[in-house]
Amino acid sequence: MKKIVFIFSLFLLGFSTQAQTQKEVKKKRNAKVTFTVDGICGMCKKRIETAALKTKGVKFAIWDVKSHQMNLIMDERKTDLSTIHKNIMAVGHDIILDEDKKLMASDKAYESVHPCCKYRDSKIVEDHNGELKKQ
Repeated sequence: MKKIVFIFSLFLLGFSTQAQTQKEVKKKRNAKVTFTVDGICGMCKKRIETAALKTKGVKFAIWDVKSHQMNLIMDERKTDLSTIHKNIMAVGHDIILDEDKKLMASDKAYESVHPCCKYRDSKIVEDHNGELKKQ
């Protein structure tokens, strides 16, 4: 009888451990994500935020012009970060993941941005002088 109780308790312990592992893998409904996106003005802000918000599963998106930080709330069950990155790059903006890794928008997408939004051109960046230009 003791052996049966012992085996049964091990069985239950195994199931409870497995259940906890599956809960950790579960995707979040309101995952908060932050990353850096290149841009320099209010028009860039509108373009970047719109590209993120048009991605299915993105609930909230705000990009700060000065810090270049993109803050998102997304449903991980409906989308993933790489999809959001692709949509932002498709409208012409680069994404900086860390010091060594940068996702570059295609040249065609970059050329489609407004002339005052050419953030890769240091002269245009200097012309902004920290001012937020809006369309």
